[in-house]
Amino acid sequence: MSKTNDTNYQTVISVGIDIGTTTTQIVVSRITIRNTAPGSSVPRMEITDKEVVHRSKIYFTPLRDHQIIDADAVAQIVLREYREAGLTPEQVDTGAVIVTGETAKKENAKNIVESMAGLAGDFVVATAGVNLESVLAGKGSGAAAHSREKHSVTLNIDIGGGTSNIGVFKNGQVIETACLNIGGHLIEVERQGDRITYISEPARAILRECGLSWQTGDMPGLDELKSVARLMAKCIIETITTENVSSITGELLMTPPLRLDYRVDSIMFSGGVADFIYGDFRPVSVSQVSEYGDIGPLLGWAVKEELSAAGIVPEKPGETIRATVIGAGAHSVDISGSTITVDKAVLPIRNVTVVSPFVKGVPESPGEITTAVHRAAQRIISDGSAQFVAFAMAGPAEVSFAAVQELAQGIAQGAADFISRDKPLIVVVEKDCAKILGQCLKIILGDKGEVVCIDQIVVGEGDYIDIGKPIMGGRVVPVVVKTLVFENTGARKD
Repeated sequence: MSKTNDTNYQTVISVGIDIGTTTTQIVVSRITIRNTAPGSSVPRMEITDKEVVHRSKIYFTPLRDHQIIDADAVAQIVLREYREAGLTPEQVDTGAVIVTGETAKKENAKNIVESMAGLAGDFVVATAGVNLESVLAGKGSGAAAHSREKHSVTLNIDIGGGTSNIGVFKNGQVIETACLNIGGHLIEVERQGDRITYISEPARAILRECGLSWQTGDMPGLDELKSVARLMAKCIIETITTENVSSITGELLMTPPLRLDYRVDSIMFSGGVADFIYGDFRPVSVSQVSEYGDIGPLLGWAVKEELSAAGIVPEKPGETIRATVIGAGAHSVDISGSTITVDKAVLPIRNVTVVSPFVKGVPESPGEITTAVHRAAQRIISDGSAQFVAFAMAGPAEVSFAAVQELAQGIAQGAADFISRDKPLIVVVEKDCAKILGQCLKIILGDKGEVVCIDQIVVGEGDYIDIGKPIMGGRVVPVVVKTLVFENTGARKD
């Protein structure tokens, strides 16, 4: 895997690693970065080509027991796939290590991501909270791109081993997320056998609702297993069709219910269970259902049945089981505009999670701005998945002093619960107005917190950014945009 490096063109190698409830996967991508600025203009580095060059085998996530991830075994998987890809750790420039689903709850999950990051490169390291995982899966499946191409609303449900992560995308941007504690690996069964080997706490709530009191070692019949899978499926379908959910669905929701105050044009499913939704699987025996040591195939069948009963015909995405891992990994480098406001003492800042509060553009009133900013921050910080948050937006429709003041007032109020002396207010604006916006924010905040406001940078929900120390006499700052690779085959030009 060669790397070309000159002043206007460079290719870098990115690795995405997803350590999930049931499976662990690695994807290697080649990213092409070019200087797209004309002549002697300030360099503007952008990703122009993205190509997935290696997809790993799909491994069962190695666990020492149900509470401890086997870190050594995971590291060996990564190194084995590096060799298969003809790659050495030193050749890796960037990437993402994501621990998802039930695995993110394991006792040593934080140590896992840190040890994986130590293998190579400048990794984004994150134990994905449920909201972030919904965004990653939706981008990785192709649902976000579908909504952008069709100018529509696309809802993606990623059903894995431990959770069902829901992302709603409108014109390419996420507008809502939710997560249910429902997955195919919450009840484990002997592979190709009929004896239960593990029951998770969320699964016990489902069993209670079904009037069942199974214990480890029990041997349930196929009809009983079907009743459990059907209830799981009903909870999933209920979550995407009504905001007035049942008590059991409410108990299993790890987030607030979807608002659903919009028309959904397309529904897609990804994750390990999705292939059984789109396939022709029919359960005939417990030993057949338990091929993978869980009830995932049966859950997929049940979701397909419930969709049919509800009159819903799902569209198949470009990626199913690999959606999350393909949703993690690439980066580009940008230079900010030359009219910025930064408190130099807080820089550099690394691994800042980006949220996009305004899907339809900046609202007209500060109150609406406040609500949108607060809601966007809560999507990320409510589950503890982000330390730093950047609010990304195009900017006011008209860059007037009055409009910028109103925007600043709304942002400051909406982000008030999140700002502190060690958590600056970070705003990324596409339009050339960061200097005046940042100055307004500094006046409003006073000594409550620091401000970093930069412009002429285009980022999206779910991206990560690093903001470096000011350069060129303090006029600009370098920004590393760790965006997401989400195509499914070959190279694509944006």
